[in-house]
Amino acid sequence: MDSVTRLKTAIALEKPDRPPFTLWGHTFKEEWSPKELADITVRRARRYRLDFVKLQPRATFFAEAYGSEYEPSGNDEEHPTLIRAGVETVEDWAKLPEVDASQPAFADQVEALRLTVAELGDKTPVIQTVFSPLTVAGHLIGKDPPGVVKMLLDHPDLVGPALARIARGLASFSTASVEAGGAGVFFAISGYASADMMSEEDYRRLALGHDLSVIELLPESAWFNVAHLCGARLHFDIAKALGLEAVSWSVHDPGNPTLAEGRDRTGMAAMGGLGQKTTLVKATPAEIIAEGKAALEGTDGRGVILAPGCSVDVHASDDNLSAVKQVVAA
Repeated sequence: MDSVTRLKTAIALEKPDRPPFTLWGHTFKEEWSPKELADITVRRARRYRLDFVKLQPRATFFAEAYGSEYEPSGNDEEHPTLIRAGVETVEDWAKLPEVDASQPAFADQVEALRLTVAELGDKTPVIQTVFSPLTVAGHLIGKDPPGVVKMLLDHPDLVGPALARIARGLASFSTASVEAGGAGVFFAISGYASADMMSEEDYRRLALGHDLSVIELLPESAWFNVAHLCGARLHFDIAKALGLEAVSWSVHDPGNPTLAEGRDRTGMAAMGGLGQKTTLVKATPAEIIAEGKAALEGTDGRGVILAPGCSVDVHASDDNLSAVKQVVAA
């Protein structure tokens, strides 16, 4: 099978010749240039022979689109530094601008995806990273999830309309990314669909509708879309409510299901299995292969995608990343 057929078989919850796999992680220096980001993404895709690419732009660009300002670190190991938050007071939510895919921070990431697709061709699908509206809102106050949740619970009349405005911008960005050649989106809920952050009832009442307003506007040509849930003790039925093709999470975080359990619970292909900050960084290639094979146990190779639970730490070695392919080798 080629990668496209392999992936389509997996998301149909069937058994391909082997599980498809991928890797992703930040390249902090290159992330400020669409061409440099595309170039290093293509090199990594070819080096590790990935079945598909999850584009990894800088995590700050969503907040940049709505007024936050950052300074690049200038090196490969450090996140950008926040200079000014886009939202500094509760009243600022009412002043949030209405933006679309033409906003420069958005347009750069669409261009990075376009360049990546142009170089890799149609044999290696590429999906765009899209943060959930609440995730973007958390970055807008300085990457403070508990803070934005408190604001949302205390002032839904102010934060709710802002989330709707953010969702419209994300929908425009998602559409532009698919039109630029993306196979779909990697819709990331960064810690909010977790019992450690919000109750499931509060998430459904205050956030889920905004998520769905992004997802429901995806073009019909978006055939591979992933719901990513970050954190421990996940509200896993939120992923099912999103109704996408696959669900991504860390099987190693406390209270989270195995790949087989997550697949069966959601009716979506399960994506994960590798420790992005632990095994891939600190273990040997042999230990990585063992962890990957253990994660796949019980799945019968059906409806499963081998991947890290989230972005791979920048200190992961080339030898360790190269070992992932061996997990699924025949």
